[in-house]
Amino acid sequence: MARKTDIPPSYYGEPRNFDPSFRGPIHNRACTDVLCCVIIVIVILGYIALGTVAWIHGDPRKVVYPTDSHGQFCGQQGTPNANKAILFYFNILQCANPAVLINLQCPTTQLCVSKCPDRFATYLDMQYNYRYNNSYWEYYRQFCKPGFDNPRKSVAHVLRDEDCPSMIVPSRPFLQRCFPDFITRNGTLTVANKTDFKDGLGKTRSVIDLRDAANGITSLLDAKEVGMKIFEDYASSWYWILIGLVITMVVSLAFILLLRFTAGVLLWLIIFGVIAVVGYGIWHCYWEFSTLRGKPHSDGDVTISDIGFQTDFRVYLQLSQTWLILMISLSVIEAVIIVILIFLRRRVRIAIALLEEGSRAIGYIMSTLFYPIITFVLLAICIAYWAVIAVFLASSGDAVYKVMSTQDKCMYANLTCDPETFSLTNVTTVCPGSQCTFAFYGGESLYHHYIFVLQLCNLLVFLWLVNFTIALGQCTLAGAFASYYWALKKPQDIPSCPLFSSFSRAVRYHTGSLAFGSLILALVQMFRIVLEYLDHKLKGAHNAFARFLICCLKCCFWCLEHFIKFMNRNAYIMMAIYGKSFCTSAKDAFFLLMRNVVRVAVLDKVTDFLLFLGKVLISGSVGVLAFFFFTRKIPVIQEEVPSLNYYWVPLLTVILGSYLIAHGFFNVYAMCVDTLFLCFCEDLERNDGSPLKPFYMSPQLHRILRREQGAKLYASS
Repeated sequence: MARKTDIPPSYYGEPRNFDPSFRGPIHNRACTDVLCCVIIVIVILGYIALGTVAWIHGDPRKVVYPTDSHGQFCGQQGTPNANKAILFYFNILQCANPAVLINLQCPTTQLCVSKCPDRFATYLDMQYNYRYNNSYWEYYRQFCKPGFDNPRKSVAHVLRDEDCPSMIVPSRPFLQRCFPDFITRNGTLTVANKTDFKDGLGKTRSVIDLRDAANGITSLLDAKEVGMKIFEDYASSWYWILIGLVITMVVSLAFILLLRFTAGVLLWLIIFGVIAVVGYGIWHCYWEFSTLRGKPHSDGDVTISDIGFQTDFRVYLQLSQTWLILMISLSVIEAVIIVILIFLRRRVRIAIALLEEGSRAIGYIMSTLFYPIITFVLLAICIAYWAVIAVFLASSGDAVYKVMSTQDKCMYANLTCDPETFSLTNVTTVCPGSQCTFAFYGGESLYHHYIFVLQLCNLLVFLWLVNFTIALGQCTLAGAFASYYWALKKPQDIPSCPLFSSFSRAVRYHTGSLAFGSLILALVQMFRIVLEYLDHKLKGAHNAFARFLICCLKCCFWCLEHFIKFMNRNAYIMMAIYGKSFCTSAKDAFFLLMRNVVRVAVLDKVTDFLLFLGKVLISGSVGVLAFFFFTRKIPVIQEEVPSLNYYWVPLLTVILGSYLIAHGFFNVYAMCVDTLFLCFCEDLERNDGSPLKPFYMSPQLHRILRREQGAKLYASS
């Protein structure tokens, strides 16, 4: 006897009646959501127009080249600065931090030079030595304003007119800008082996003052050094990284082909293989932990917080705390996997049956494995076009100059100014030391006033087109796999070129519906980006309620985005089968899933979990092989291993690249399983297995289903 608590099917919509003429995806269909199709075509044309306008007004050289105080590019060909590609700051002590330097907001004169100074010198000393040796002036003048050639001019007037810098310090170019050449010797910060210098006004200053003025430069230079070493590692190991990724591609393809014939056995091997690998990891971490703890005078008692951040990751492997954390993490993962398998063992069997069916579908439609290449190309075009428009919009307009002052309470600070007439104003009198410095590019026209709005439009259309590209791929794959499932005799009844036919149907009839679904998702993602921006702005605020509200909204919209992605995916599957509009397809998919809510909540996630284990196993196996190779633990090919600064650089690249490649292959597999799952639910509602209403599912899936239904009937009686 059925339980009284069972929800009747009518609560979530009536199941479909048997249609003897139904034989898979409908071929005679009409265009859906035509209005959205027209809108996206207009938007694409407008996007092209926006790119054209941005190209006319923008100048990417403003982003590529540094700009001096007069808005002129350093290093630009065909200008007086063609051979002066580096930006020099007259008085770097007036700069507050490196962010100010990079954004050209330092309140001092900025000049394009061909090379950075390599010695300490002051204008006062140069003027004194010039009387005996002209070479002092010849060297110093290259850091003065072009055209200035009067070394006898008084120091006070030179500094007042900003003709020359009051001092120069040994520097080296970084980000095409001259920064002090900091070097740490025996724990002491020096510049050209000196710890102090004269600031041009006769006062002795410490090198620490330079460091404070350019706060963070030392760490940036260290980052540059690390970056150079990483670049060297890539240059030395790119060939082997490529080999590792090719191995991953071959293994992934072979893995899917093996699933075609031994899906059940292979998937159980994956499950127990992952359990065994994680178990070995737990044992190895425990062995390393106990070994380090047992060694006298070792680093076993040193914690990660004691040593801080280290670029050489091998340092962390000498700490017992590192292995303890890894052991606990792996133990939790192992326990979760085992508990899931124990409580969901029956669902795992049905999931494996669906995966076996998916293996057969992919085996008959092998072209689906290469469709992600089309998606990748379209996404690359969208990303490149968005980036180009963003750069051109950001570089639109004329040079805007603002008053930069070293005084905190200057009333003219950040006001716009004209460098040609600035010396005639009283700004320098009210705020001594003020400069009329180039700030950014902008303008007063209507176009320049709405640059920010155009950037937001650029981002929104970009998100829309990216989601549309992904939706087109999902609908195309769903139509191809649905044509396999609804073929009564497989593979005889599978239509020819199912992937191309499905792609043609999606583009011809459902462009509007795909645009509708992707627009909804793009709007939610856009709102999430705005929330992230607001959260970033409120980090320094003391309004706890506002930050709490932002966090709640971020959480809600994160859930909403993932729910919409899930519903869109299933709506595209129904659309590929029945050819209905987006809203109708979403409604049918929602009610179908709700009528099978237990299967959706458990079985669908179990298949995702099994596919995830497959991706982890492939990327992990290739990662282990790469680890043994780059650490010279394979005796046969030790001589072939390149010399590296950080072996983890190619190792992490191989692991991440392997996971992305495996993810690309298994994404097709996941779409196949989701499509077959919805078709499976439809099949159960349409048919009963009788000669008049035969099941379209495979005999293996039917047998497991009958055992499940028998167990349910026994449990409910």
